[in-house]
Parts: sequence; structure tokens; C-alpha cells
Amino acid sequence: MLEELEKIKQRNLLIIVEGKNDLAALLELGFKKNNIFVLKNGKQLQQDIEEIIGILEKRKEKSCIILTDFDYEGKKLYHILKRNLNRNRIKVEDKIRHLLLKDKISHIEGLATFIENHYQI
Repeated sequence: MLEELEKIKQRNLLIIVEGKNDLAALLELGFKKNNIFVLKNGKQLQQDIEEIIGILEKRKEKSCIILTDFDYEGKKLYHILKRNLNRNRIKVEDKIRHLLLKDKISHIEGLATFIENHYQI
């Protein structure tokens, strides 16, 4: 998993997360703040989607990563985001999401602690 996280950092891919705690976890792992988009509590999801598309167009990127939690709401949010982004010809890269699921990480905010405990970084 560390290898994949490093690849993502190197590529400067935009990462979409649910909240400030998720942002804090990714910053703790060395991700750049300008590569992380924090959703605005679901009430303005369509606006968030349009903003994400605008950011990606400005950066001339055609892919991103969605790191929502693996609870019911997070999975629902992931599917809505992915469907809308795909409709706009934006690829959602899922490799890290599958690795997190495999390691039974349910909340992104706990990712930094998980990495510290399992990989002694």
C-alpha cells in the first residue's frame, strides 16, 4: 500500500475526501493540500462535482481518486461521484481504494494511524 500511496503523491493526482479529518490524515502522510478536495457535507454535491471538474480541466487532468469512507454513506457518495465524473470523461482510479478495502480500513481519517502501526514509518 505504501508504494501505491507514493505513486499517487508523485503524480499529484486530485484526491476527493469527505471531511477535514480525512484531509488531516492525508496531510500527515505527506500529501499536498492543493491535491486534496474536501466535499462540503453533501448538501452541495452537484456544486462540488462541477468544482472538481473545473479543477481537473484547469490542471488538464483526466483522472482523480475518490477516498470516501467504506460505510453506507461513503459508498453511496463514492458511486454518485464516480458516475458523474465518468459522465464527464474523468477516470476514477480505484487501485488505492481496493487496497484500503483489502486492509479493512473503513474510515480515511484513520489511514495515517493505520500506516504508522502497520508499516513503522
